[in-house]
Amino acid sequence: MLTDITLGQYFPGNSPIHNMDARVKIVLLFIYIVAVFLFDNHINYGIMTAGAIGVVLLSGLPLGTILKSIKPLWWIILFSFGIHLFSTPGEPIFKVWNFVMTKEGIIQGFIISLRLVLMIATSSLLMFTTSPLKLTDALESLMSPLKKIGFPAHELAMMMTIAMRFIPTLLEETDKIIKAQQSRGSDIGDGNFFQRAKGMIPVLVPLFISAFRRADELAIAMEARCYQGGVDRTRMKQQRLHDVDFWAGGIFSVFLISLIVVQFTL
Repeated sequence: MLTDITLGQYFPGNSPIHNMDARVKIVLLFIYIVAVFLFDNHINYGIMTAGAIGVVLLSGLPLGTILKSIKPLWWIILFSFGIHLFSTPGEPIFKVWNFVMTKEGIIQGFIISLRLVLMIATSSLLMFTTSPLKLTDALESLMSPLKKIGFPAHELAMMMTIAMRFIPTLLEETDKIIKAQQSRGSDIGDGNFFQRAKGMIPVLVPLFISAFRRADELAIAMEARCYQGGVDRTRMKQQRLHDVDFWAGGIFSVFLISLIVVQFTL
């Protein structure tokens, strides 16, 4: 069901990952994703996978929660695997019509799929362990140097965070609408492609109306509070680095150095 989708949700906790500064988490995540697509040594893939699993265990979140975040994008991962499976030249293993499965294609498809899984899992972990307010402040802080050239850092950070926070709400609303339509005898999800597409119209129309209503209510609430983005605004809680952030930076530096050493020595 749609309620199983965990994208955009925040799970409160008191783990070292939860207590880290959001700016540090975003920077380390960015470097990690770059490393995932930059290093192509098989040993490095094992190290990066072990590192991701270690961070998930350290966060205290159930492993099933992380797997749920990957579930909606499985079809992209499988499609990417299939493309590399039959398009990578090499030693042929199996042939269907003009499509040739190669040994190198299996390896390349597995590597690309692993990269996508690691990227999705670690990105989801950032949202699971960081509150929307901290995430907004961190994004604004990281983009604040661009304010000198007129870049709307605060407005962009606010829009991104609101969009992410709307995802669970819209998914819950969609699930309620589908159940309500099914209770009235609607055949949603049955039949061929065109029948299923037609059956989604009674879901999409009230969903869009609900989304517009929620957006309008949010805009009215912000205007009623005389909200002005980024103009001489202060924060109740100032962002400061703590011991856990320095420890995380040090451990990640050792992790990154080990990847570089393995990459250029093996």
